[in-house]
Amino acid sequence: MNPVVGLDVSKGESQVQAFLDKGKPYRKSFSVMHTLDGLDRLLEFLIEVTRVTDGKKPSVILESTGHYHHPVVQFLEEHNYVYIVVNPLVSHRSRSANLRKVKTDAADAYQLCELFYKEELAPHRRRGMQLLNLRNLTRQQETITSNASQTKLQLQSVLDQVFPEYRGVFGNLYSKVSLRMLEAFPTSETVLLASEAELRDTIALLCRSRSENWAMDKAQKLREAALRNPFQNNLYESLIFNLKMLINIVLQYEEHLSMLAAEIDALAKEIEEYKIIQSIPGIGEKIAATIISEIGEIERFNHPKKLVAFAGVDPSVYSSGRFTASVNRITKRGSSRLRLALYMAVTCGIRDARKQKTTDEIIPRNKKLRKFYDKKRDEGKPFRVAVIACVNKLLHWIFALLKSRTTYQDIV
Repeated sequence: MNPVVGLDVSKGESQVQAFLDKGKPYRKSFSVMHTLDGLDRLLEFLIEVTRVTDGKKPSVILESTGHYHHPVVQFLEEHNYVYIVVNPLVSHRSRSANLRKVKTDAADAYQLCELFYKEELAPHRRRGMQLLNLRNLTRQQETITSNASQTKLQLQSVLDQVFPEYRGVFGNLYSKVSLRMLEAFPTSETVLLASEAELRDTIALLCRSRSENWAMDKAQKLREAALRNPFQNNLYESLIFNLKMLINIVLQYEEHLSMLAAEIDALAKEIEEYKIIQSIPGIGEKIAATIISEIGEIERFNHPKKLVAFAGVDPSVYSSGRFTASVNRITKRGSSRLRLALYMAVTCGIRDARKQKTTDEIIPRNKKLRKFYDKKRDEGKPFRVAVIACVNKLLHWIFALLKSRTTYQDIV
């Protein structure tokens, strides 16, 4: 016998269906809550199936559902059960093969059991705790960065209605000294009511690393901006309130991002793959941490093409009858975070490494990658197509480096 238990996982509960062998369902399906009592009930059922099949432990099959399946997976690992996490695209394709359109939790659990006998599915490999922690941190960093960018756009919108001339006072509008000064002096009126000495002292207090002359220069620029500002009298107090609130939110985001960056760097330095990936020119700390956390253990892949498919940069294929598509887009069915990190790594690698361009010659960070990019461009490939080809090439290098545990310099 080859028993299997299918779990249709949803938020807070799972529908359970068992098969003793192909075409032999066992009992009616039932639901269990993702609580200690509910998971204990699931364990009793698994033990029951084991007893009915003369000591043959059932495999457990379930769909990947974001984070909803994590309590079940952790419970199965603690009790040493083999489990298979299926890509929702695979299970959806299996359901679509039926002529009847049925969509219930019980039917989905039943379908998962049938899928177990139809497909050759590999057991899920448990990922290392360090890499999982790193992935959680990098994903949180991405989320907060996105939220911070949206908040900065809102701040710019409000600033345009209150003090648009403030933009040119400090080199970086979102530096801590700039935001704190804008919080203290949000309007032309508040700036002009203060003396230059008061403005200078406030700036000097906020930025102790700069000279007094620098602080005076910024104070003068601030007064000049206040005189040019078209909104000399602000009629809407609500805008001032919104401006100060958004300033504090941005500063909080920056503080959280700084803490996350330090935590990511400290954790990543303990992982060997982090140094290996960073040895590739054009890949910095943030991109390296994202790449290794999204890829996980390289042992999960036995061929570089599987790593390419995991990233979703493998070309799609469409052919029917005498027609074969000549334009094939990438599948984009893999990790979007990994794709973005690789795209950034390639664009950084082929870019000119100099801060100031003195000649027309390009001196890239990654000469081998730039040579490959130029070759694709010379073949007439558009920019994005050439970059995706470079991403594919980069993934092959990453696969070779991680498999051999060598740095980029060792293979050049």
